[in-house]
Amino acid sequence: MLWCALRLSDPSQPGESPGSGSAQDGAQDEAQAVATWALQFTPRVARLDEAVLMEVQASLRLFGGAVELDARVRAEGAALGVVTLAWAPTALGALALARAGSCEDDSVAVAVMDATPLPERLDPLPLAVLTATAPHADTLAQLGCRTLGDLRALPRSGLTRRFGPALVDALDQAYGLRNTLLAWVTVPETFCARLDLMARVETAMALLFAARRLLLQLQGWLVARNAGVTAFTLRWQHDSLHPRPGEEGDALLIRTAAPMRDMAHLSRLLAEHLARVQLAAPVETLSLEVDTVCDYRPPTASLLPDAAEERAALTQALERIAARLGPQRVVRPVLREDARPEWAQQWVPASESLRPRPTRSDGLPQPTFLLPEPLRLAVRQNRPLYQGELRLLLGPHRVEGGWWHRVDDANGTTTRQVARDYWVALSAHAGVLWVFQTREAGDATAWFLHGLFA
Repeated sequence: MLWCALRLSDPSQPGESPGSGSAQDGAQDEAQAVATWALQFTPRVARLDEAVLMEVQASLRLFGGAVELDARVRAEGAALGVVTLAWAPTALGALALARAGSCEDDSVAVAVMDATPLPERLDPLPLAVLTATAPHADTLAQLGCRTLGDLRALPRSGLTRRFGPALVDALDQAYGLRNTLLAWVTVPETFCARLDLMARVETAMALLFAARRLLLQLQGWLVARNAGVTAFTLRWQHDSLHPRPGEEGDALLIRTAAPMRDMAHLSRLLAEHLARVQLAAPVETLSLEVDTVCDYRPPTASLLPDAAEERAALTQALERIAARLGPQRVVRPVLREDARPEWAQQWVPASESLRPRPTRSDGLPQPTFLLPEPLRLAVRQNRPLYQGELRLLLGPHRVEGGWWHRVDDANGTTTRQVARDYWVALSAHAGVLWVFQTREAGDATAWFLHGLFA
């Protein structure tokens, strides 16, 4: 096994949280944040005293090996408040090394290749690095026992009678002679993270640095849930010492067109939105809430180009442009389940998340170009005319519907109900056309041109 211990604070004694009250609550929130972030590396994550432990032996290949994983954990962990980290074959051994500040650059390679046996790494450490031995450090020092190696040299029966079995058990667990029982952290059903800022922030762009810390937690939660986010909300609370009426806080809703868990893209997208925000007052608290998640398909590792990845790159570019120019200025066409041709396609913001919709397939060809408004045609002897008499080739295709589509205009509320027979027609001069004949009472012989075939 390979364990990583992430130490979050430096209490006076192992197992004690610094301060009390709100300070303890803050330490608990910090530990929960790191534990949620660590779930992206392995499901075997546990909280113990002031540290978060994770067992990553089965995940090394997935993240490119121990050295690559160590580099990533160090970089992202520092942003989440990790003070020191260490690697060892046992959970308590890794925690002891982290408390001792043993985080050399070659510690990962040593732990994986077992170049240095674990006892040789733990023996020189002081007694304070283990929670069970720290309370007895002064008593043991009077016996000439100041390191874990000195403690191991004492008779086990005497240690058990004098200090209880817990001390010997902890020593065995640190050296790998006994398994350590830990309570694994479970994945929360919903995500809501809160962060108290170290100082009041007066500009929106300055919130981005703290927001990235919340995004790191979000990434761990999404990976553990095998999901991607399509909508999340960044909320902030203004300075409580100088409140202003109606300015207690505000929020920013971010949407993505496809399920996403690329934190670099989400960070850039958030930056584009924050650049357009003007804070009403200094901010002291940030929170991040997930509104909508969907199943996520990770990118493939194939050497061949993937069309889905190319579409994802275009989607991300459109989302950033929409965040800068405004969602209503970057739109795209989408198909709707509507038999009426003029309503079967609509323009929506490019950043809006869309679900796949079935397309209508009736076997008849569809025109390349659709007129903005149907053009009424002249009729001669019940034959429509457009640059000459039209020859009806295919049809009719009956389209009825729209009674549910109500629109308020100057004449009151009207419906967009239609009853039409569509034909593919041929004009000697205009080419192939798409025409229809209305079937409404009193206007049964009216013909209209609706589309052109290229």
